Amino acid sequence: MIRHRAACGVIALLAASPLCTGAGAAPATRPLVLEELSVVGDAHPPTGQPAASPLMDDRDRPIREPAGAPTTRLGAIANRPAADIGQVLIDSPGVTIRQGTGGRDVIVSIRGSNARSTGTNRNIVVVEDGFSLTQPDGVSRFDLTDPHAYSRIDVFRGPQSALFGNYATGGAIAFQTRTGREIDGYEIGTDAGSFGYLNTYFTVGGASGPFEISLFASDVRANGYQDHSSYDTQTINLLANYTPTPDNRFTLKVIDNTLDANLAARSSLAQYRINPYQRGCAAAATAAPGCTTVAYFVNGAFGPTAAVTASEAALLRADQRSVVAARWEHDLDASTTMRTQLGFDERAFNQPFTTAAPRGSYPAWNVLTDLRRQDTLFGLPAVGYAALTYNTIDGHAAIFNRVPYGGPRLGALIGDQRTVQDNLGGRARIELTLGEHWTAVAGFGVERTAITGRNDTFSTSAAGTVGTVVRVDRSFLNVAPELALVFSPAREWQVRGRAAVGYGTPAATNLFITPAGQPGDNVQLQAQRNLGFDLAVNWSPAPDLQLSVTGFYELFRNELLSQSPGAGLLPYVFNAPASEHRGIEIGGRWISRDGWRATLAYTHDDQVYTNFVERLSAGTRAARFDRAGNHIPGVPTDAALIRLGYEQTDGPWAGVGLFVEAVSQSSFFIDNANLLKAAGFAVVNLNLHYDRALTGAADSGFARRLSLYLELRNLLDRVYTNSAQNLADTINANTGVQNGAGILAQTTGSIFAGAPRTLIGGMKLAF
Repeated sequence: MIRHRAACGVIALLAASPLCTGAGAAPATRPLVLEELSVVGDAHPPTGQPAASPLMDDRDRPIREPAGAPTTRLGAIANRPAADIGQVLIDSPGVTIRQGTGGRDVIVSIRGSNARSTGTNRNIVVVEDGFSLTQPDGVSRFDLTDPHAYSRIDVFRGPQSALFGNYATGGAIAFQTRTGREIDGYEIGTDAGSFGYLNTYFTVGGASGPFEISLFASDVRANGYQDHSSYDTQTINLLANYTPTPDNRFTLKVIDNTLDANLAARSSLAQYRINPYQRGCAAAATAAPGCTTVAYFVNGAFGPTAAVTASEAALLRADQRSVVAARWEHDLDASTTMRTQLGFDERAFNQPFTTAAPRGSYPAWNVLTDLRRQDTLFGLPAVGYAALTYNTIDGHAAIFNRVPYGGPRLGALIGDQRTVQDNLGGRARIELTLGEHWTAVAGFGVERTAITGRNDTFSTSAAGTVGTVVRVDRSFLNVAPELALVFSPAREWQVRGRAAVGYGTPAATNLFITPAGQPGDNVQLQAQRNLGFDLAVNWSPAPDLQLSVTGFYELFRNELLSQSPGAGLLPYVFNAPASEHRGIEIGGRWISRDGWRATLAYTHDDQVYTNFVERLSAGTRAARFDRAGNHIPGVPTDAALIRLGYEQTDGPWAGVGLFVEAVSQSSFFIDNANLLKAAGFAVVNLNLHYDRALTGAADSGFARRLSLYLELRNLLDRVYTNSAQNLADTINANTGVQNGAGILAQTTGSIFAGAPRTLIGGMKLAF
């Protein structure tokens, strides 16, 4: 019934528009796209076939993008052992990467939007083949994304809620898996390297009549470069299409990922300087200098505590993620396509890696019905798009104290959360070709979010257990307009201006963690909103040379930020009333005819509080501190990638290539008072690869294509900060004076070091 009403609503909306001016009108030409995308190609096309165009046929687009001709980077995955998705996205302007929580999990930030998170990805929407991988509470993780499965990745920068809805304040990432026609056979591959890393993967795909299918599976495991950081994860990714008639298309999407990961403890800045990789930390009694320990109640409830290392505490994540989704596309006429899709997404978790150990399940449903029409408006070529969306998540998590020693044992129950979050919204947009050189876009989104539930907290002492209840019944109504204008005075030039609004509501779990890092009452949180302005210039004088420069300025209200109160405690979320993000992004790509090529990605991102008074307390003392003018912690002001390489295109050495790349980030503050900084870094990576079609091999039954690669990462073996959880500032309980950088540097629960020098090689055969 929901799907039927949604479809009728969208049809009625467009039927009332001048876009529906006669079914027989000629379809408009493809509109110019309005926001630069970063597109990463994966594997090579089947032998004898050209590479797929970066601009797909309109009806194959999962959604209408607010952008146009994307820059294409073929081979960025195929020619390197991409252990996680961050190694692929790092050369996209505006994108920075942090280590996540175990395994190949990474934290992806667009324009600093998610740089303050260390556990989950927020403030960006993630979709794959048009299906949402961001759950309705705003959480997405990259454990389930093996880079070898994808043919392209599009990065949308800046507020995108007019198109993607809730949580798209920073942007969006759209993955596209390789289709059966692209694979046209099967492939096997293995990557292996330092610290026990081993990734074995398999891809099969093809098309026959109305059927097309691709299946990817991988098994990844490693010992890790820190003590107690081994992991193994398995992924299955299926994309199947059935086209019974030219105007009906059915798509099935299935993803299943299992993760088992041991976790090292996050150190203080002082400990990181002594023992960055937390080695020699098997037991607290014999621990090497600089080892991080966490204090657990000996009886798991109250009283005396014991300090234990990550190994003694058996810190770990044991998570399961399962996605099953389907879509039906129907062409109502030559100019109009309607789609309806339904997806189920469950996130089950067991995460005893702090003093509080949550375990639970978050099943979610996503429904989308949309309508797209190419026609004319006032005699001008136009594309209209409208959609209705609904998604819901029903979460239950039980939270326990930990007990030291003997594995990941659980102590007393300290919290029990049961919540439901619903998002119901509508979106509409029009792309209008105003003339030979001008294109305009106008979009609008509206969405209502409702969060209901309760959090039961329990405190145990010798006298018994006392329970308290925090209930939540919140609703948020958000709107997101968008306007954009593109001017293309010549083929090689494009100037783009854009203004758009993004919004993100707090997740239900944010409402139940106090500034003390414990389950409790934080229900006063407000939704964040940002108004962003972009001005960009693209210059492409030739197909082998592209340069883009984008300036952005974003005004935030009630920005949702997270920080840690210390080791073993839960990070909590707070609102900063007003802040500004402003910067510039530069991207460039050059490919010479004689095989030389270069890539540049640079981001300058200056983020400051403009209105934020922070209240700190300790003992009987309390004080207020004005943070206006301070830099928002967690965001490097400057980040850059420079890659220079060479590919031999002919002769006996055809297929041999190499590149060297340098990735650098400036230092950044990790507290609101701007007292303490994580140091910047520059890491150099070296890659040597060979990729070539095996002429005549297919006829003999052997592989059609051979790919070999060897990569030395962190060539100079630099020690650097790969992830830093923001820390809460503190005051002296006796004087009320704010503690200095020396005290803050002793606060644990912040730093993970990046990987030392690492050698990884791999081979892939396509049959």
